[in-house]
Amino acid sequence: MEFNPHLPAFNAGATISTLISLSTAFVLGAAIGLERQLRQRTAGLRTNTLVAVGAAVFVDLAVRYHALHGGPPSPLHVVAYVISGVGFLGAGVIMKDGTQVSGLNTAATLWGSAAVGACAGIKLLPEAVLAALFVLAANTLLRPVVNRIQRQPLEEAFSEATYAVTVMCERDRQADVLDRLLLLLEQAHYPVRAVEPRPFGEREVQIEAVLYATAVAADELDAVMATLSATDGVLQAFWNATLDE
Repeated sequence: MEFNPHLPAFNAGATISTLISLSTAFVLGAAIGLERQLRQRTAGLRTNTLVAVGAAVFVDLAVRYHALHGGPPSPLHVVAYVISGVGFLGAGVIMKDGTQVSGLNTAATLWGSAAVGACAGIKLLPEAVLAALFVLAANTLLRPVVNRIQRQPLEEAFSEATYAVTVMCERDRQADVLDRLLLLLEQAHYPVRAVEPRPFGEREVQIEAVLYATAVAADELDAVMATLSATDGVLQAFWNATLDE
């Protein structure tokens, strides 16, 4: 029996159209991912670009297939599958630690990248550009508003951080110092998410307390550190911020 692959005739116009769609998805997905990468998020430049391009490929494939053969699946059906598939991908970046949930914004951004790719795949290029602009606006223009609501100082308006308090104390005073640390932070309305004491040297202990707060007032924590440093057995107390999702 002779094998007949039934290859469709090469269509230069359709291929160029696909190239334009995928190029648009690549550029716009990379623009969204670059903003995420600069903020050191879990899903950065490559992830958002791949999501946008992947969505564009699937939807473009559906458009081409429908044009050649008609019938199901229609491009809109494929768009629905892309939405549900990216939902599972986004769920993988959502983390829960006690009552603290992180990664929701990253998951939503991936969803937005998929929408941009779907628009590009279905040849709605102006709509793809508009979608990318709105995703970028949500991640940039709204950030200062959120930070102001969360009492973040103006000079830190474009950062998200996890704050940790580190205390060096004598080992035999560890319990008293820890109680004092938790009390002072509670009074300052900075609840502690996790505490980890670690041996440091022969007679000292390093206590690190990670805060639930995503924004702090520097002068408030400085005052807590000054009070804590005056506590018997405390050798050193300081706080720092690290980028977190």
